[in-house]
Amino acid sequence: MIASLPMYSRPENRAAHDALWDGVRDRLGFGPQALDHDIDHIDSWGRPDLLLGQICNLPYRAHFRDKVTRIGCADYGLPDTPAGYYHSVFVVRREDAERGLAPATLGRFAYNDALSHSGWGAPMAAITAQGLQFHTTLHTGAHRASIQAVATGDADLAAIDAVTWRMQELWDPLTEGLAVVGRTRASPGMTFITANTNDPEPIRAALAAAIADLAPVHAKTLGLRGILELPDAAYDLPLPAAPE
Repeated sequence: MIASLPMYSRPENRAAHDALWDGVRDRLGFGPQALDHDIDHIDSWGRPDLLLGQICNLPYRAHFRDKVTRIGCADYGLPDTPAGYYHSVFVVRREDAERGLAPATLGRFAYNDALSHSGWGAPMAAITAQGLQFHTTLHTGAHRASIQAVATGDADLAAIDAVTWRMQELWDPLTEGLAVVGRTRASPGMTFITANTNDPEPIRAALAAAIADLAPVHAKTLGLRGILELPDAAYDLPLPAAPE
């Protein structure tokens, strides 16, 4: 049996995630002693012994919709965004911000992964809706690497999960040289999941209570306000074309 919360995991919030899991396990009365911080996130989603996981909505829609059970969407209290949803921000170098989003698409777009909704699917939809397209692309492997690519001039534009961007602004000085020039539409946020063989109801209740009872220092670090159950139709979004 495993529990893993990989989507926003980083050294600065590891203690807060560990405290969250301790609260869930204590309320459930069972589960692994600790979060698995080392397992590959895609491998964790497919595990038949997954007790608690967290998945982006694009891989969920593309590959895991019938293979896992949703517990609820994370609410990170993003401004001007419905609870349980998130969006991405388009970032460029600060000196290029006055040019705006459309000219930035003529440069190189850095994306973390083709199976990332925030880094690829949502920006693709936003750009297409404006009648634009990315001129060239650069696969970086992580949002933090996309930020670095833009900051160092290896790329000219990136789309960053707004929760990740909020954390990067706190903990990564590279963001000081970047500016936000737009955002994508809201879509279901990071979704807590469990294996299909598990009853999600007690896990949902334990998770909600653990979030509500987090120590103030951990609650502030995570920025996690609660979970919401979204309807199945919220995930009925078209799949993006793969990067060229």
